[in-house]
Amino acid sequence: MKRGEGACLVCGKPIIYFDKAREMECIMCHGKYESHASCEEGHFVCDDCHAKEGIQAIMEGCRRTNLKNPVLIMQELMENPFIYMHGPEHHVMVGAALLAAFYNCGGFHERGGKRAYEDALAEMQSRGREYPGGSCGLWGCCGAAVSAGMFMSIVTKATPLTGKSWGYSNMITSRALEAIARLGGPRCCKRNSFTAAIEAVKFVCENLGVEMELPEKITCNFSGENQQCLRKRCPYYETGTGLF
Repeated sequence: MKRGEGACLVCGKPIIYFDKAREMECIMCHGKYESHASCEEGHFVCDDCHAKEGIQAIMEGCRRTNLKNPVLIMQELMENPFIYMHGPEHHVMVGAALLAAFYNCGGFHERGGKRAYEDALAEMQSRGREYPGGSCGLWGCCGAAVSAGMFMSIVTKATPLTGKSWGYSNMITSRALEAIARLGGPRCCKRNSFTAAIEAVKFVCENLGVEMELPEKITCNFSGENQQCLRKRCPYYETGTGLF
């Protein structure tokens, strides 16, 4: 098993989950955390250490890209070795890729332009990294869907006290989450990220009038790295339909 296949970043052994949180010490930063997971050897890596390099790559890639298609943006980002098969970096990546595509499609022209886009990316990084890894199963709310909601909240300046923008932010999350849930488990951060982005693109076109692009077919190149891949039951599997 290679690093990043849903495996320990230290020893490569499989990750196991506990039904109750335990106090763990991060093998990298030595901080103490409550966690529901470690590897079979007991190694624990906190979300910040797991995602640090990946989030940096996401921010750099989103600032550099001229693509108008958030799925293609994510597929390029996923090739970076610090974007692991599964992990909390995806909670930043979905929203950041949507922001990049939204900006490249003119979505920020009346929202403050380049400066507002830079501020939005920074806010996406701040919010996304707060969402815990494993929440899809432990909380019943996948971070890819929440990342889409964060994207919408940022571009519409939603807060707990706003009206229409509050509704948009929750609705886009619910639509992404339902689509993710219908595909079933176990979790796959790649599958969930693609699905959340698809639903977000549709929602933005319907409600904000900005038309981001989507591929005619989405083919996942990571099935060989995912021990729990749904294979032919996944719409993005290399020999599947790839349709949405």
